[in-house]
Amino acid sequence: MKLEFYNSLTRKKEEFTPLKKGVVGIYVCGPTVYGHAHLGHAKSYVSFDIVVRYLRYLGYGVTYIQNITDVGHLTDDADEGEDKLVVAAKKEKKHPMALAEIYTRSYFEDMDMLGCVRPDISPRASGHIIEQIELVKTLLEKGYAYEANGSVYFDVSKFKDYGKLSGRNVEEMLAGVRVAVSPDKKASVDFALWKKAEPNHIMQWSSPWGMGYPGWHLECSVMSMKYLGETIDIHGGGIENKFPHHECEIAQSEAANGVQFVRYWLHNNMVTVDGQKMGKSLNNFINLKQAFSGVHEKLTRGYDPLAVRQLILNSHYRSPLDFSDAALFAAQSGYEKITSTVIAVRENAKSAPEGEVSKEAAKELEQLKEKFEAAMNDDLNTAVALSVIFELVRFANGLLEDSGTTAGVFNAVDDLFSSLGGDVLGVVKDEYIEVGGASDELIDGLVKGFIKQRNEARSNKDFARADAIRDELDGIGIVLEDKPEGTVWRRK
Repeated sequence: MKLEFYNSLTRKKEEFTPLKKGVVGIYVCGPTVYGHAHLGHAKSYVSFDIVVRYLRYLGYGVTYIQNITDVGHLTDDADEGEDKLVVAAKKEKKHPMALAEIYTRSYFEDMDMLGCVRPDISPRASGHIIEQIELVKTLLEKGYAYEANGSVYFDVSKFKDYGKLSGRNVEEMLAGVRVAVSPDKKASVDFALWKKAEPNHIMQWSSPWGMGYPGWHLECSVMSMKYLGETIDIHGGGIENKFPHHECEIAQSEAANGVQFVRYWLHNNMVTVDGQKMGKSLNNFINLKQAFSGVHEKLTRGYDPLAVRQLILNSHYRSPLDFSDAALFAAQSGYEKITSTVIAVRENAKSAPEGEVSKEAAKELEQLKEKFEAAMNDDLNTAVALSVIFELVRFANGLLEDSGTTAGVFNAVDDLFSSLGGDVLGVVKDEYIEVGGASDELIDGLVKGFIKQRNEARSNKDFARADAIRDELDGIGIVLEDKPEGTVWRRK
């Protein structure tokens, strides 16, 4: 069976064939860095981490681009409201770019903990302003855009395929408008390529149309094309980005270049918490640092980051995922079961009698590998692939009970654990320091992060927030002690 992806553009599974033999370019919409990464980010970026890992497992040379959005993402994800980063910067009393630095570092820390491979290139929107201005110029020259009062908009009426990804009809979108339309736009469906900046707007650049900043949609088109070319193999992102973000990317890219922008569109589904949509207003918003440390009222403990990863892999990337303390607890137990078996296999390989792999063992391992690959080739069915890892666990435990099992068999089993569970799924480590739960080193790093947040709250005279952080930590058995040399922590 050959690798097939569900292509959101054609709405069917298709055999994957890259534009250039043996080489794959993939672009995934990265985070808007105005806060700590949360469980929704984990769902998306673990899902696309699997795409990259499996393509490399199959032998493809992969160039993985994942951007950092540090300007232009407005609060309504369209053309109105304020820049999300600017809003957060005002609240935290920091320069937007300083805030971007803080949360970009935080994001990569969390992704590293989840075992996600680093992108080959992580371009920033603010670092590609020149290229974005050039793309706007091209769209104006070709008649697909128009300038109005210092802003530039894409004229959707000129691009006949608008709506082909989301399946939306332009006439129906126009008929469904219930809010006031910007007087600068010819039609409500037209979207901003470049936005005029007010004099007090912090993040703005000089352009042929005056001082302004780029539109969110424009940024991803520019960064993907700069590093992967006018036509790219795979573009990924959350299902919530299908419209308007990805629809607008297609329109402006194909209008500018006259060729297909993306060959395979992949979209991951969304996250709920205890059956409800995750949101700060519902008090069920859980960021990854809270999930790892357990410092959240919905969590009874902290969870190993790879247990969080394993929970994500338990469901298909195109299916919604419900996070709960019970689900995380089950994932933690499963992760520990795999881990303890891998460690036992490696330890027994050192003392087991010498010998080759028996035909029976080799056949069983080959069948498990084939079953695993069949699941992954079927639009990356990680749930079935993970069940194969548990079949391997059961097979390995049977071998552990047999005193006659040779070192060759144990090493072959370990190789399969490392290849399928490690290289592809990312839930098996090369080395283990401690089995079960989070290590003291992990907890120390996470608690220090909360101490830093508490110190910042105190310096901003937000004593209620500072007290809340201390109380949350106390609730899970972590005591903070303020000393002349700084704040330290200890277990109760």
